[in-house]
Order: sequence, then C-alpha cells, then structure tokens
Amino acid sequence: MKNENIYPVNKTDYPRIMEIWEASVRATHHFLTEADIQFYKPLILDQYLDAVDLHCTKADGMITGFLGLSDGMVQMLFIHPDSRGLGIGKALLQFAVEKGIRKVDVNEQNQQAVGFYQHMGFVVIGRSEVDGTGKPYPILSMELTEQA
Repeated sequence: MKNENIYPVNKTDYPRIMEIWEASVRATHHFLTEADIQFYKPLILDQYLDAVDLHCTKADGMITGFLGLSDGMVQMLFIHPDSRGLGIGKALLQFAVEKGIRKVDVNEQNQQAVGFYQHMGFVVIGRSEVDGTGKPYPILSMELTEQA
C-alpha cells in the first residue's frame, strides 16, 4: 500500500471512523469493560478526532483504517478487524514516520499493538500506570529507534 492510497479524513467520515474505532477496540482491547467503551466513545467523537490530523485508508471507497497525529506523536491508529493483516497499519505508520513522527503511546494490555510497534522498530521508553483519563490502564510510551 502506498501513500497515494492514504487520504485526509473529513467530518462527514466520522460515523465510519467511529464504527472502525469501536470494532477495532472490541477486537483488540479485551481488557476494557462495556462501560469503558461507552465512556471513551463520546470522548473520541466529540474531542479527540478534532484534536488530531486524521488520515485514512480506503478499499472500494470504504474507509478501512485511520491514523490520528498531533504533537509529534501517533495519537491513534485503528484498523477495522475485517481489514487486519493487509498491511494497512504498516502503511499508515510509515506515512506518519515519513512526516517525522517518532513516538506513540500504547495500552500495555494491548499486546498485539505493542508487538506491532516493536516489529516496526519502536522501543519502550516509559510507562504510566494510568491512561490519559486517569483510568487504571497502563500506557507504554514508545519511540522509533531505527527507520521502519
């Protein structure tokens, strides 16, 4: 997948972005409760999406994954479960790296994501006991040490 297949996200795309976020979270964030998912959902839609530079991948005109960048970091990267394993995450991350992004924070309990970033050349440089909302979900700060 090449960068020409990565597109900016418009507000009209937010319903699909939220579908992908929720499907991805349910497939990978098994440590979250239903109450947690319902807690995060309006934060994502009403605050976080507007706070990042959003890009997406599409297949047959349908968004398959998205990436949010701000403050020199990957703030979010989610792939629809039906589209995992196709290189979408790698393409989105390489797009971010080409823009100079070298850092990401990852839920420690999401071992698939931790492994993905490690495979892409990121190493753990720090750890927080809680996430950005103060919930007890440890966050690993990771940084790229070599070209992905």
